[in-house]
Amino acid sequence: MHFRGCSGRHNRLDRSYHSGDTGDINAFIIELKKRYPNRKIAAVGISLGGNAMIKYLGEQGVNCPLTAAMAISIPFDLSICAKELGTGFSRIYQGHLINSLIKKTRDKFKDKPAPIDLNNLNEWKDFYSFDHNVTAPVHGFKSADDYYTKSSCKQFIKHITTPTLILHSKDDPFMNQAALPNEDDLSASVTLELTEQGGHVGFVYGATPFNPKYWSEKRLVEFFREKLR
Repeated sequence: MHFRGCSGRHNRLDRSYHSGDTGDINAFIIELKKRYPNRKIAAVGISLGGNAMIKYLGEQGVNCPLTAAMAISIPFDLSICAKELGTGFSRIYQGHLINSLIKKTRDKFKDKPAPIDLNNLNEWKDFYSFDHNVTAPVHGFKSADDYYTKSSCKQFIKHITTPTLILHSKDDPFMNQAALPNEDDLSASVTLELTEQGGHVGFVYGATPFNPKYWSEKRLVEFFREKLR
């Protein structure tokens, strides 16, 4: 599924999407169950989408209609990730993504009044300032800290009852190991596979760089085959 505003056109409401946005995921899965009541359904979430999906699984608990789920390279703690993205090589990715968000925000409100003051939009060049001045107020949060606290998925993992595999790498450049859940954070239904290498949504292997293979895709197929048979 596309998050609001990610399908190539803007949605009609002032709001867009954010890391803890589970309402649309829930509506989408409910619709799938209506259309295919006798089919097993599994879901995979990657990066931001994985954070939202893990939060959804924890919110649903025993009422979750999914048979299985997998999350790849998720930002367990949004506050830690926002800080890490402002350091080292990660700043290049931060700059690219923030510029894209600024452009999308300005374009969305070019023909209608914005719910926030956009005069300083070009000055909010890091995730914290953008989230504090745009993401948070547009989506009903008091501040970036309030948004990060309520939307980080780490606190929801212990409430998951759906068989779930979380694939993550220790060398993910977008967060440090302080963000990782410990054993007490994991429910009995969740398996955390932590690799030494893999980067962020990478997990590339193979004999040559001209014929890459992706371990995350291999594990996804293996896990879903096991749980959906």
